Amino acid sequence: MSQVVRIAVFYDGGYLFHVSNYYRYNHQRKARLHLGGVHRFVQDQVSKFEQTDPRLCQIVEAHYFRGRFSVPDIEAKAQRNGDEEYLVKTLKNDRTFDDVLMRANIATHFFGVNTRQQPAKEVGIDVWLALEAYDLAVHRKFDVLALVACDSDYVPLVRKLNSIGTRVVLLAWDFKTEQSETRTSQNLITECSYPIMMHDEIDNRARLRDPLVDGLFVQDRLEPRVVASPAPRAPREPVIRRRL
Repeated sequence: MSQVVRIAVFYDGGYLFHVSNYYRYNHQRKARLHLGGVHRFVQDQVSKFEQTDPRLCQIVEAHYFRGRFSVPDIEAKAQRNGDEEYLVKTLKNDRTFDDVLMRANIATHFFGVNTRQQPAKEVGIDVWLALEAYDLAVHRKFDVLALVACDSDYVPLVRKLNSIGTRVVLLAWDFKTEQSETRTSQNLITECSYPIMMHDEIDNRARLRDPLVDGLFVQDRLEPRVVASPAPRAPREPVIRRRL
């Protein structure tokens, strides 16, 4: 009897936000990523990698990690900019995206952003994600862990997961805008069992009308945006990423 392949998905939230913004504002798709579609895509790809029935590939957990500004920090920025509505708009959009994550059964993990240094930046998110991913993989014995990330910081995590027999699917994007270039660490690609360069899958003409690829994006503008929070962006977004 075939066994269920248990999948866990881990998102680097700042990276996901950056990728989703690219497809919304710089790509011909002009749409944000759809988390439910990402999960369906992962299940389909894992079924091919593991050579089993897609119905046996089940996402049993999903986790989202991101730095978040405190209410006092948002209030201070609103005062500096003279925008009285900024706090309300930011908190509303944060809550809207929290609802999207909740409906997708994604557990959230937020860490305070360090505002003492300028520009303010996320600190420790990659370490926290790695610790949680490895701890859960050991105790809950996932067969496959899908990682949405691009930094070489995650290479030690992948090596540890490999050592306990957990296969790692990498969902990563390379792309360029007028302001920045995002490239995935080659070391990270090499270490993962099943690396998927998502930009190639999405722009592949052979998959132009593939419902799995189309499903990666929000189709209806009335549908909640999946990475819609307009809260202050992590500073890495405008930075050229060349971490190899």
